Amino acid sequence: MVRQAPTAPRPTPPTTGSESRPCSTTPTTAIWRMPFPTTSCDLSPVTGTTPGAEFQRVVEVLQDNVDFDIDVNASVFETNIRVVGGLLSAHLLSKKAGVEVEAGWPCSGPLLRMAEEAARKLLPAFQTPTGMPYGTVNLLHGVNPGETPVTCTAGIGTFIVEFATLSSLTGDPVFEDVARVALMRLWESRSDIGLVGNHIDVLTGKWVAQDAGIGAGVDSYFEYLVKGAILLQDKKLMAMFLEYNKAIRNYTRFDDWYLWVQMYKGTVSMPVFQSLEAYWPGLQSLIGDIDNAMRTFLNYYTVWKQFGGLPEFYNIPQGYTVEKREGYPLRPELIESAMYLYRATGDPTLLELGRDAVESIEKISKVECGFATIKDLRDHKLDNRMESFFLAETVKYLYLLFDPTNFIHNNGSTFDEVITPYGECILGAGGYIFNTEAHPIDPAALHCCRRLKEEQWEVEALMREFYSLKRNRSRFQRKTVSSGPWEPPTGRFSSPENHDRTGEKKPAKQKMPLLSCPSQPFTAKLALLGQVFLDSS
Repeated sequence: MVRQAPTAPRPTPPTTGSESRPCSTTPTTAIWRMPFPTTSCDLSPVTGTTPGAEFQRVVEVLQDNVDFDIDVNASVFETNIRVVGGLLSAHLLSKKAGVEVEAGWPCSGPLLRMAEEAARKLLPAFQTPTGMPYGTVNLLHGVNPGETPVTCTAGIGTFIVEFATLSSLTGDPVFEDVARVALMRLWESRSDIGLVGNHIDVLTGKWVAQDAGIGAGVDSYFEYLVKGAILLQDKKLMAMFLEYNKAIRNYTRFDDWYLWVQMYKGTVSMPVFQSLEAYWPGLQSLIGDIDNAMRTFLNYYTVWKQFGGLPEFYNIPQGYTVEKREGYPLRPELIESAMYLYRATGDPTLLELGRDAVESIEKISKVECGFATIKDLRDHKLDNRMESFFLAETVKYLYLLFDPTNFIHNNGSTFDEVITPYGECILGAGGYIFNTEAHPIDPAALHCCRRLKEEQWEVEALMREFYSLKRNRSRFQRKTVSSGPWEPPTGRFSSPENHDRTGEKKPAKQKMPLLSCPSQPFTAKLALLGQVFLDSS
């Protein structure tokens, strides 16, 4: 499958976006002209199918042809998970791919700089009264006037993995900060029974769509609470998810299926299973809820065996597809869950699902130049398109399911020592966190650059202190000037507090230093960081 579907561009400027046309071997008219390989260039290091020279060529093509200063409207969510996530993952896997990295890696590198540039283009979307981002941003002009303020829940809560990684690698806290604010605003907007809807107004914070579930429009918000908690060792994020998990079990779970309910009342609104929900058993495995995960997974697997794939919508009471939702665009979610659960249990049933997936995809969707979306699972008609997530996720998870010795599964028995300007660090020891587009992030890399992050914050704290002192001095000078020139006292003890009512002198109070040793002047503190700011008013 990896070799059947092209994963790298030719040296001409790439024009494809999030999908290609595998039947006619032509590109689509892109959502926006971002190279297809940003979503799949980390596939080759994982599968070992591309030599280092080819990976280097892909990097060069991206550098030469990607321009973020273009007048194009882009999905904030999709740009983050596909472009920022793909570039970060490829950056962290560069050495594994056999590419010579620059000095200072993983805290610097061309792909990291591209990821940072792309992420900065998204920051204007977060400038809302609630801190929750708009769904669309213009890469050149920011948020367009009149842009709809309605954004799906996943489009607000799916940034912490990429943005926290970016902050740790670059030392700029702004990315992690905006991602955390967005997460917290969603948490504060949950209903009294602990559920969230699927679309919200980012200006007012009011819910526009009040159907609550674990699928489309919500899914990766829950996913990122768990993965963000693991990546950052953040107990608060995990506690938030566990509270949601209780509400989800109480109000949406029926016979190990998960339905859609009204977020305030808990009444069933849609008794359907969406193929996007198939990630849930894998997420349950990450929190150790294996029994519930396996029961739900087996429900989903029965649907797969019925059709040879998962329809977009499946009516649970009727046991059949929903009209106009019969297609299967080769989504990865059930295979993703199989990979996670197999790592946790070793149950051979999960390998059977993997085998069935390979056989059905090969039999039904394989075409001249790739694998085509199945338009209708009832008759297996095809659509002339191949989504980028097929390579980025579906193929990758299948490969990892059948490759138990892959470095992604490392348990710490092997690792790479890397020397950075901030000291020695360990990479590649395992524990990779996949973003929602299956781009693996090595959590150890975040600690490699932690000193860079701490230095950045230290400088910012010192600068705030410096400007605070400047403002205070200016206010004091303005106050003394406005009250007239200061006159020195005529007598040695002329201050009233040094005389009692009888006119006798009182002994002067002895001033005691607050510290046992003298404090350094402020300019000397700054000089410790290698730069002196003249303390002039």
